[in-house]
Amino acid sequence: MEAFLYERLEGNKVRCNLCSHRCAIKDGRRGICNVRANEAGVLKTLVYGRLVARHIDPIEKKPLFHFLPGTLSYSIATVGCNFRCRFCQNADIAQMPSDRKGTVLGTSCTSREVVDAAQRGGCRSIAYTYTEPTVFFEFAYETAKLAHIKGICNVFVTNGYMTAEALEMIAPYLDAANVDLKAFTDTYYKELCGADLKHVQATLKLMKSLGIFVEVTTLIVPGLNDDPSELNDLAAFIVQDLGPETPWHISRFHPTYKLTDRPSTPVQTLTMAREIGLKAGLKYVYTGNVPGNAAENTFCDSCGETVIERWGFQVGNLQLKNGRCTRCGTEIDGVWKEVFMH
Repeated sequence: MEAFLYERLEGNKVRCNLCSHRCAIKDGRRGICNVRANEAGVLKTLVYGRLVARHIDPIEKKPLFHFLPGTLSYSIATVGCNFRCRFCQNADIAQMPSDRKGTVLGTSCTSREVVDAAQRGGCRSIAYTYTEPTVFFEFAYETAKLAHIKGICNVFVTNGYMTAEALEMIAPYLDAANVDLKAFTDTYYKELCGADLKHVQATLKLMKSLGIFVEVTTLIVPGLNDDPSELNDLAAFIVQDLGPETPWHISRFHPTYKLTDRPSTPVQTLTMAREIGLKAGLKYVYTGNVPGNAAENTFCDSCGETVIERWGFQVGNLQLKNGRCTRCGTEIDGVWKEVFMH
């Protein structure tokens, strides 16, 4: 299928304007994502409707804690990614085309089949996740439009590297996003991900301005992005540029893929990062990948009441009514539907 958002250049080259790499691609070559190819001066997507993963997940697994809690999300992915994260947690599919000489696998599927399956599964949303949804943008866009008509929400779990053109195109159908803000230094982004921090910051700010509900996730890697001053700067950016109501998920690293010389993140480091976030003014800071962790609960920032209890990806007692704390009446920021409140 012909790709969206590209321009033709001299000599049968094309420039892809889907993500912030803005690859200039020669005839017969692919972009950095390895799933968009220049075929005789026409940019083609190699993954349209070629799904490599389809699962029903709790929305909390994305993670989204303030968006329709306790509901299910129909989650899909194709192969490919526009980042080269050394710690990629889904490298078998995300990095498949790069690591396996351009291999693109996937089962053929239509947007209607995805939406129908989501409806049958009782899912309130469709999540474009597991790999980077930007690289299968055309399929995500068509599916999101159809889901919107059917009253199903759409969620991106993303590295935030799409261009403003791409984001503005899908914004009318995109309800929420969890964006990886992987670190807060250019060095980290360049050396560990092959990207630039500034483009992710720009995407986050644009998402907020477009009315997309945003939560942020940071994977804390020992010795690489766990310096307290860096975490303080990152938290300050969220507060000042996105708003103190933006949930921040601090996730525990485990050695994987090409980054196996680091230990798992100490729990005390996650606790420190959470305290930094709260001190910076964030209302909702969570620590993840730590079983039985009380910091996965949502607390009222006014009276301290536990308004949402969680065990892993399961939601327990909810002390919310009309989106407010039942004890003191303070509004809890998020997207709540009373039908899901107990």
